[in-house]
Amino acid sequence: MRIIQILPELNLGGVERGSVELAKELVKNGHESIVISNGGKLVLNLENEGSKHYKFDVCSKNILTFFWRIRKLKKLLKQINPDVIHIRSRVPAWLVYFANKELKIPTVATVHGFNSVNFYSKIMTKFDCTICVSNAIKEYLIKNYSINEKDLKVIARGVNLDEFSPDKLDFEFIKTYKNSFDINDKFIIGLVGRITQLKDIESFIKAIALLKTDFNEVVGLIVGDARQDKMEYLNSLKELVKSLNLEKNIIFAGSTSKIAEIYQICDVLVSSSKKPESFGRSVAEALSIGTPVVASNHGGVKDIIKDGVNGYFFEVGNEKELSERIKLAKELKFDGFGYIKENFSLENMANNTMKIYESLV
Repeated sequence: MRIIQILPELNLGGVERGSVELAKELVKNGHESIVISNGGKLVLNLENEGSKHYKFDVCSKNILTFFWRIRKLKKLLKQINPDVIHIRSRVPAWLVYFANKELKIPTVATVHGFNSVNFYSKIMTKFDCTICVSNAIKEYLIKNYSINEKDLKVIARGVNLDEFSPDKLDFEFIKTYKNSFDINDKFIIGLVGRITQLKDIESFIKAIALLKTDFNEVVGLIVGDARQDKMEYLNSLKELVKSLNLEKNIIFAGSTSKIAEIYQICDVLVSSSKKPESFGRSVAEALSIGTPVVASNHGGVKDIIKDGVNGYFFEVGNEKELSERIKLAKELKFDGFGYIKENFSLENMANNTMKIYESLV
């Protein structure tokens, strides 16, 4: 099959990364993979892995160029003549909706997040099939739009097990990292991701303060950077650390590309997001390394964590409950790699997506 994925840009992000990973799997399975986007940092990766890229402005919301771009996209689609179009975002969805009216190419749309409920977002439900990245997204669409449940398919984002495998970790990096922060033989609670208010890092820090009563050697390891516009928030977090006398217990470690190794370093990972995650890829990745996760009790993570087996849930903003769940999670033993391989692997995601393509063709 010849498959086109269309998304606004190919810069770093969950949607972009997932699209590139699916493209690689399509090529591996003998399909012709094409991506249309406005370009970005991941184009070279995409092309090196066997896909073709067409640069096209499917990013701008400028209504003055909208109809011109529809005509141009229609011409490009006729030229490529794909078997299936796979849309990843709302602007491309609107462009394809009109460009494909006469061509009638089978079209799939993936809803990656809890988009605002309005006419603009509803376009993602107007194609042959709508893929939801979690049951939480599926329920959200059913609740807010007149849509037949049979037209919705849940396909979770896939974990690349070549990158997140306990057998493929860089143990030299782990040793050096732990030495550099003096965290050998400590009880390490991790929080990984860009520093923003939505992560509710305040509750994480307060939970570490509560844990310090029972575990003097507890460390809250915060891995991620703050953008320039979030520096004030970062400084407020550092003030909170100081006020709770946690200077030796909280580490703002900055970012690193060795995320699998960070998961292995942590005894427990926390996902304390205030806003529901559409899926929760970092949760699945941590579990694949064998690290238990304590997460906010909402969103797509509810598909991934098996309460009391590989992690626990806590109510948003409840640092006391979070600290108690961390204590329980510390004792969990499970086959995380086997669980993720069976349920949330990149291979599973690709195979399930290809089944949808085949059913439409």
